[in-house]
Amino acid sequence: MAAQKSQVDAGITNASREQSVFVFLTGDGKGKSTSGFGMLFRALGYGQKVAAVQFIKGIQASGEELLLRNSYPEVPLVQMATGFTWDTQNHAADKIAAERTWQEAARLLQSPDLDVLLLDELTYMLAYKFLEEATVLEAIRSRSPQLSLIVTGRGGGTALRELADTVSEVKNIKHAYAAGIKARQGIDY
Repeated sequence: MAAQKSQVDAGITNASREQSVFVFLTGDGKGKSTSGFGMLFRALGYGQKVAAVQFIKGIQASGEELLLRNSYPEVPLVQMATGFTWDTQNHAADKIAAERTWQEAARLLQSPDLDVLLLDELTYMLAYKFLEEATVLEAIRSRSPQLSLIVTGRGGGTALRELADTVSEVKNIKHAYAAGIKARQGIDY
C-alpha cells in the first residue's frame, strides 16, 4: 500500500496543469449516456453551469430528461427529437434535424457561461454522415476555454479518440435485452 500511495501521490503532483477536458465515452456496451449524465449531475452538485444536447433520442422521455426538466429547468437541454434513426428510415429528414441540433450544440460549445457540456450520441451523426466530421472536430477544438466536454456514442472514428483527453470504452459482456428482457424504466431509460 505504501508503494501504491507513492505512485498516486506522484501522479497527483505531476498533474498540475489547470484546463478544461474533453471526455469521450464510446463502445458497444450499456452505460455511456448514463455515465455522461452522471458527470453532468456531478458538476451540478458543485454549482457548475451545465447543458446537454441529445442526438437521436428525444421521443421517449428518459429519467435524465425528466430530472433535468423537473428539478433543473434552468439547464439547457436540446434534443434532436426524431427518435432512433433506424425507426425514422428518413435519411434526409434526419440529416436536417441533426444539422439543426448541431447549430445549438455549436452555439453552446462557444458559451463563456458553461462549465460542462454533454453531446449525447454525437458519434451517430458522424457515422451516418449527418454532420461533417471536420466541422465537428474544429468546433470541439475551438470550444470556449473553460468548457469541459463529454461526448457519448458508439464508434465515432479515430479522430474523436485522438482529440479527446480521456477516452473510456464501455464493453458489452452481456445484456438483458439479448435474453428477451424488456428495457426497464430507471435502468435502461
